Amino acid sequence: MPFRWSGRATQTLSAAALSALLLASAGKHFRDPAFFHPVVPDFLCRDDAGTRANTALAVLSRDEWVAASGLLEAGAAAGLLIPATRRAAAGCVTAMFTLFLAGHIDALRRAHGPDGSSRQRRVHTLRLPVQAPLIAWAWSLRQPALRRRP
Repeated sequence: MPFRWSGRATQTLSAAALSALLLASAGKHFRDPAFFHPVVPDFLCRDDAGTRANTALAVLSRDEWVAASGLLEAGAAAGLLIPATRRAAAGCVTAMFTLFLAGHIDALRRAHGPDGSSRQRRVHTLRLPVQAPLIAWAWSLRQPALRRRP
């Protein structure tokens, strides 16, 4: 008797896979926060040293933004695993990945600036386009699972 995947089973597997990715990323936020520093735009980061003026959006330090986004990713991962919260969590993950585009664009801009290295240019040129499939993946989990007709 062959195993037949239902729409619900496929969606559950997809949600579990995205959840695992988010949990791995959340863990990396706390193990290696410097990896995420380049994708936190300067205008969001509070400067406690006084070397530049803080903007109205600069309410957290770069490390605090990395930690906060790690916590958001961990919470979103949990929300994707619960069928009752999956749709809302998927919408939040879609918004989160879309907002992360600003950081990736800023990192790419800085990498191609006078202080950027060839490694930074390569990394951020590859990292930015990865957001599009992640956004599409999260968005796809907002749709109700398709039911197969008998």
